[in-house]
Amino acid sequence: MLVNLLPLTPDTRDILNRDTLSQLQSGGYVINVARGAHLVEDDLLALLDSGHLAGAALDVFRTEPLPAAHPFWQHPKITVTPHTSARTLRETSIAQIAGKIQALERGAPIAGIVDPVRGY
Repeated sequence: MLVNLLPLTPDTRDILNRDTLSQLQSGGYVINVARGAHLVEDDLLALLDSGHLAGAALDVFRTEPLPAAHPFWQHPKITVTPHTSARTLRETSIAQIAGKIQALERGAPIAGIVDPVRGY
């Protein structure tokens, strides 16, 4: 089984392709809850149809929302989930935001800052 949680960077774009997915044992399963651009969709479909992969659960897609005519909707080995890999808990989020605002007002460092150079 392969579970993709990578950030999307130039180095990880298209990383889930025929070459990398073929390295999974026959009967392997792919779960992608990171970014749609990690997955080369045609390569996944080919490996599923050949029987090399047993299935995939996909929460993210190159085009969102996933078009109604997309083959993922009808493929018997693919489970499409509604892009909700994590629920936002309102009270927890409010407390976190308020805490960061207070830290910034005090001149204290805060966690979770995105570094545009790294891509995450």
